[in-house]
Amino acid sequence: MKRSFVVLGGSGDLTGRLLLRGLAELFEAGVLDEEVDVLAVSREEWDDQQYRDWARRRLAAHAPHVPEATRERVVGRLGHVRGDVTAAADLRRALDRVQDVPVVYLALPNTIFLPTLEALAEAGLPDGGIVAVEKPFGRDRADARELNRVLSRLAPEDAVFRIDHFLAKQTVLNVLGLRFANRLFEPVWNSAHVEQVEIVFDETLGLEGRAGYYDTAGALRDMLQNHLLQLLALVAMEPPLTVDAAGLAARKGDVLRAVRPPADMARDTVRARYTAGTVGERRLPDYAAEEGVDPGRETETYAEFTVTVDNWRWSGVPFRLRSGKALGADRREIVIRFKPVPHLAFTDENPEPDVLRLRLDPDGIALEVNLNGAGDPFDLERRVLDIDLPPAGLSAYGLLLREMLAGDAALSISDVEAEESWRIVAPVLAAWRAGEVPLEEYPAGSDGPLPDRHDQGT
Repeated sequence: MKRSFVVLGGSGDLTGRLLLRGLAELFEAGVLDEEVDVLAVSREEWDDQQYRDWARRRLAAHAPHVPEATRERVVGRLGHVRGDVTAAADLRRALDRVQDVPVVYLALPNTIFLPTLEALAEAGLPDGGIVAVEKPFGRDRADARELNRVLSRLAPEDAVFRIDHFLAKQTVLNVLGLRFANRLFEPVWNSAHVEQVEIVFDETLGLEGRAGYYDTAGALRDMLQNHLLQLLALVAMEPPLTVDAAGLAARKGDVLRAVRPPADMARDTVRARYTAGTVGERRLPDYAAEEGVDPGRETETYAEFTVTVDNWRWSGVPFRLRSGKALGADRREIVIRFKPVPHLAFTDENPEPDVLRLRLDPDGIALEVNLNGAGDPFDLERRVLDIDLPPAGLSAYGLLLREMLAGDAALSISDVEAEESWRIVAPVLAAWRAGEVPLEEYPAGSDGPLPDRHDQGT
């Protein structure tokens, strides 16, 4: 089935930085041919040529690894329609312009997802059409449920892509291969052998001019509610019968239903924001003083919580999720901490238990183990079995766009997952709004708030 892309929000940052780059990679890889059209819808007073000029500059800035000739092939397939994405008549006019079955991509702020989808339902989506919605999916559980209701009128569930680009990252996909294609790990992937699981996404980047979005979202909604809970679901889910959209969605949904929110908000959650400081050679101002920030919102730039998974496999194992901005070092990894051996024959030693690290950006896998030393054969030494994974051929968005064109929703979030993720974080958000957990502060460039809570291995 031939498809065309209709990008709502076609002049926005997401389109300029990521979607156009992904399309260029697909052209370069030969996945897309010269007949695939991309129609952008935005409020800009542009004709096709003006939009192509804008896109050419964006591709030069964000896809320099793609040959210029290929970038020009992409530019040649672009068109533009001025319109209001919440107006059914404007959407109908855009859909009438594309020849093939559309993939309608909402590259929009989540605050206008609902009116846009309602307008799209009124305009009518052609048979076989696909709808893609960016994260965060809704503003709370009720909003997510309403979005799902409208989407169910638009298209069947397997034609709905709730986008989380983390699911297309190489190491994230390797969680599936590591667990389910090797006999070594799955037998010990449970509470009998695992002490703790940590899912961390620490960034040195600060606000970077995103106050319009970030100051109304914060780290909890921006990272933990979607990205990191999706990583938890992949790490903790039961083996699927098949690695496809239905199999993955069922098993991830089961895990998220079993997640219990933090038991003690003051003990098991942390919220903080950065103050002025230096990250590398960059001097960052106080977050509250950044342009576009309302200090009264008390938006957090660091969020952390610990949850449990109330099922047979993971009973009693804490899962600690955290993400922060303007920290001293980038650290993006899933950490599986194993329990100590039940009996240690090396009576003079007190070795650390085994640790498995799945690194993201750059991708790699490291297993920390205890081995006999090179000197005394009965002395133990800590060794790291480490492998760097080669760069993926496609960026995360390139892979997601390829899967959309193929109609494969395996890397999408299901309706159940979207709603359950909001259920998990809702009590945390409520406790933070009520002031039950104080807003901590940490200097930009530091290890963050309460460093004693951080991974002792870093």
